[in-house]
Amino acid sequence: MLLKMDRKAKSALCLTITVTLENNSYYLCQLSNPLQDPSKNTISCYGQTQEHSIAIALEQLADQYRQIAEDQQNIDMLTVERSADGEAISKLYHVILHYECTIDAESKFEAMHDTIMGNTVVENGKITVIEVDKNLPIADILKLGWSNVYIQRSKANPCLPRRS
Repeated sequence: MLLKMDRKAKSALCLTITVTLENNSYYLCQLSNPLQDPSKNTISCYGQTQEHSIAIALEQLADQYRQIAEDQQNIDMLTVERSADGEAISKLYHVILHYECTIDAESKFEAMHDTIMGNTVVENGKITVIEVDKNLPIADILKLGWSNVYIQRSKANPCLPRRS
């Protein structure tokens, strides 16, 4: 698989994904990533299936790029911009919470339920906060794959799921 991104024709970002079945019966996904830091240029992940190994590698890549996007903004977490009359200026933020773990459980449902019921997701999850333009089509970014539910902005709870 080869993925190319054109950043306004200034440069291209090419990713190469190679998956092989190893002698240990697991799949090894190697993702070549042209990051400036050579130590992070190749991501190697084992998975139960080809798709599982690709998913793990892509998540590691996504983690790297979430961090880059947040770092590039160089925003002080506690800074509040104010208008000339002293009112706080509200901004729009894309908040990403990522959590992964392995769980011993009797069923897939039990594993999911135990994760939902525990507070460990928020406590141990990695949170990335990226300021975004208020005109960004955010519904496209936040579309969830189940039940056609979208996360829509609401003053009372900006992360409240609602049916579209």
